[in-house]
Amino acid sequence: MSTDTTLRQTPFHSFHAEHGAKLVDYTGWDMPLHYGSILDEHRQVRTSGGMFDVSHMGRLRFSGRDARRFLDHVCTRKINGMKQGQIRYSLVCNEHGGCKDDVLVYGIGESEFLMVCNAANREKLLEHFGAVKGDMVFKLKDETDSTAMVAIQGPKVMELIGQFSKEIPSLKRYRFTNKSILIAKFLVSRTGYTGEDGVEVILPKMIAKQMIKMLLGNVDADDTAVKPCGLGARDSLRLEAGMALYGHEITEDIDPLTACLDFAIKLDKGDDDEGTGRFIGQDALQAIAAAGGPSQKLTGLILDGRRVARQGMSVTQDGTQVGTITSGCWSPTLEKSIAMAIVDVAAREAGTALEVDLGRATAVASTTLLPFYKA
Repeated sequence: MSTDTTLRQTPFHSFHAEHGAKLVDYTGWDMPLHYGSILDEHRQVRTSGGMFDVSHMGRLRFSGRDARRFLDHVCTRKINGMKQGQIRYSLVCNEHGGCKDDVLVYGIGESEFLMVCNAANREKLLEHFGAVKGDMVFKLKDETDSTAMVAIQGPKVMELIGQFSKEIPSLKRYRFTNKSILIAKFLVSRTGYTGEDGVEVILPKMIAKQMIKMLLGNVDADDTAVKPCGLGARDSLRLEAGMALYGHEITEDIDPLTACLDFAIKLDKGDDDEGTGRFIGQDALQAIAAAGGPSQKLTGLILDGRRVARQGMSVTQDGTQVGTITSGCWSPTLEKSIAMAIVDVAAREAGTALEVDLGRATAVASTTLLPFYKA
C-alpha cells in the first residue's frame, strides 16, 4: 500500500485503504489499482456491476456571456445548440491537429457548461485555456477539489438504480440529470468508459463517504451486485470496448482522424450562419481530410498465444514495419490477447495477417474491427 503523503487523495481514499486496495501513484493521485484480482473485478463489471473512483479526473465549470463561444473555439464538437442535460464527447486539439485531451462537455444551461477532462491534462488545459481566451468574457472554475466522481458500470446497475429513482434509468446515453439528497445536489449522467451500461456521478466532496455507503451497501457480501474496482480493470474494460486512452491512442502528436474519432470532429464547423466559430486545429484536420485522410489509422489486433503486446512495440508485415502498438492486454472476456495499434491504411483491412515484435519473440496477429466487445 502506498504511504507517499505527497500524492493527492480523493474523498474515497479511506474507503480504499479500509478495503485492502493496492494503491499506486497515478498521475500524482493515490489511486486503487485493484482490491484483489484484476480479472475478478473485470468479470464483475461484465456480469453484474462495479464502482470506480474517478475523482482524479478534472471537473471544470465554464459560465458567462462567452462560455459557449469559447468552448466552440477549443472543442472539435459543436457546442452551440447543445440542450440542457446533453453531453458531448469532444477533443481539444493543438494548432497541428494533435490532441491535447479528450473531454466530455455537459450542457448545464445556455451559458453554463461543465467539462470533465483527464487528470494528467487538467493543469495543461487550464494553461492552454488561459492562453487562447483572448477577449472572450466567461468564468472558469476548477471544481476538481470540491467534488468527487464515481463511475458505476455493469449490466445490473440500472436495475439497482431503479430501486432509488425512476428517472435515471430512463435517461438516454450521453444525457444527465440533477438529483438531491437532503441539501446536497449531485449530477448523474448515463456515460462510462467500460463498454457496459451504467452511470457516472459527480457529487459534493462533503457527502462522498455517505454516498459510497449507500451505493455499495454490504460491499463484502458475496452476492453484492456492485463491488469496488480499480484502475487495472478499468483499463482492460475500456480496451475491450475499443475506447481511446490519452497518452496511448491519442496524444499531442496523434490526431483524432488517425485515432478514428471522426464522429467527435465537426470539420465544417463555422461554415454555418449560426455564429459558431472554428476550432483550434481545424485547419490542420481539414488539410489531412482533403489529402485523402491520414496515412495510418487505428485498428484492433488479435494475437496468437497468450503473450501480451505493449505500447510502443512494432507491428510488421512481411518483415516491414507498418505500425506501432498503442495498447494491449489479455482479454478476460474473449480469453485472447488483444491490442490496438496505429498501422498503415493498406494493412488495416479486417483479417490482414501481421506480426508483433514482442522483443525476444514475434507473435502472429490479425486485424479486426473495433470494438472487440460490445454489450
